[in-house]
Amino acid sequence: MFKVKDITMIYDMESDEKSFALKGFDLELPDKGLIGIIGPSGSGKSTLMYCLSTLKKPVEGSILYNDRELTEISSKEREVLRRQEFGFIFQKHYLIPYMGAMDNVMVASMNQGFEAREKARTFLKNLGIKDKEFRKKPSKLSGGQCQRVAIARAMINDPKVVFADEPTASLDHENAYNVMNILKEYSKDRLVLVVTHDRSILDGADRIIEMWDGEITEA
Repeated sequence: MFKVKDITMIYDMESDEKSFALKGFDLELPDKGLIGIIGPSGSGKSTLMYCLSTLKKPVEGSILYNDRELTEISSKEREVLRRQEFGFIFQKHYLIPYMGAMDNVMVASMNQGFEAREKARTFLKNLGIKDKEFRKKPSKLSGGQCQRVAIARAMINDPKVVFADEPTASLDHENAYNVMNILKEYSKDRLVLVVTHDRSILDGADRIIEMWDGEITEA
């Protein structure tokens, strides 16, 4: 699904001391499976995910997604691709503060009908959000509950790729385990990329990519 060639990302381009977030490596990823990307802060793992998902554009290199060169498509094409085929789970939940939990999931749905709402309901319940909490705004939910709502939002359109950046960081052990089980089940037919510094949540991963200082040290 993804074929990365000589991907390079440099920050502080105008500075005499340029910061290399990604140092020109190659990588291939399949069309399904749970893939963990692990490494310490500053290793480049989140930058790699942002480049793959078109949220950032590398300084050099090629990123093919189903034979489509992502570094050459327009802003509009990137927006459509992200909405139709990608799902995002970030460390911060980025929920809309004036909407309830259910509406925060449904706002991302391309289908606003009854079936989509029932799908959202199922996702929320599987993630431990109760019926009585569906109308609660983010300020009335715990941090862990907000994160679980964000996970349901990411999956509502059945994306072909789920990009998850530290998805369990704000969850207790039990809920983190539940979320990873849901992502693992989803990865049977789709690609799920999990960026983390916590190796324990990757016990069921199909593959682990280790990064250090902008390079892949093991894949």
